[in-house]
Amino acid sequence: MGENMRYTRLGGDGPQIRAIGLGCMGMSWGYDEDARDDDHSVAVIHRAIELGCNLLDMADLYGPFTNERLVGRALRGRRDQVVLATKGGLLADGSRAVHRNGRPEHLRAACEASLLRLGVDHVDLYQLHRVDPAVPIEESWGTLAELVTEGKARMIGLSEVSVDEIRRAEAIHPVASVQSELSLWTREPLDSVLPYCTEKQITFLPFAPLGRGFLTGRFAGTADLPVRDGRRNLPRFQPDTISANQEIARRVVRISSEIGYTPAQVALAWLLALADNVVPIPGTKTLSHLEDNMAADSITLTADARSALDALPEPVGNRY
Repeated sequence: MGENMRYTRLGGDGPQIRAIGLGCMGMSWGYDEDARDDDHSVAVIHRAIELGCNLLDMADLYGPFTNERLVGRALRGRRDQVVLATKGGLLADGSRAVHRNGRPEHLRAACEASLLRLGVDHVDLYQLHRVDPAVPIEESWGTLAELVTEGKARMIGLSEVSVDEIRRAEAIHPVASVQSELSLWTREPLDSVLPYCTEKQITFLPFAPLGRGFLTGRFAGTADLPVRDGRRNLPRFQPDTISANQEIARRVVRISSEIGYTPAQVALAWLLALADNVVPIPGTKTLSHLEDNMAADSITLTADARSALDALPEPVGNRY
């Protein structure tokens, strides 16, 4: 596997990163929270680094706040081996409802607090988690640009934005990355955002590249989801929609079996084939899933397999 690792550069001319990163959210937030095991998650992060995975993505929202502490613990003595990416601009209240806050004073304080939790003096990529409709993006982005000038962030990125919002940000400071959901069952960025990022050498970071696990064929029904799992609240995982979406998972499993790879590897390979600036960040807290995911950048899909994946049916249900 090591000989076939695929690498790219963050933002076109930034630090070198492997073409598959590690999303750390699920270690602390969102998925199967009863199965949280920080010691095991630290072992997963260490193994990821051994496998050449050097982009770690997290956010202050996740936990809230505990995910960054976990990653910081895992990176003691290993800081120089990774490209650290975190996000600010989303807050969760006691009911886990999420609110946007793109005010300059909040983003500055959020970044500084993230550095303390991570135990570092800077992050390599600081991202605006969502654009706050109450705050012009120029104000939020201008603050992130100041963080670069001050040495608290090496590069800055955006999450879930339109091409117009990218352009408005670019007028102030270069955009290193754009992070959005993209997978075999979530393809909206293919229309305009990904082509624009590819043209501008902006790294595109697909989150939930395995459809939150659905594309692997693990969930035949809502009952298969753990009891304390945020996917139970998502439209595509309701009893009627998860049943309607089974044909998507069945086809991915069948195609994968025919060409001798796992569904996760095929879903990731399909993303990697889209463009050289695409760097999926699948999340996992399981060593076997990590090793499975990291092998995907050595796969070249056949033309027939890509055509079959391109032709998958549309999903039933919205993302959120």
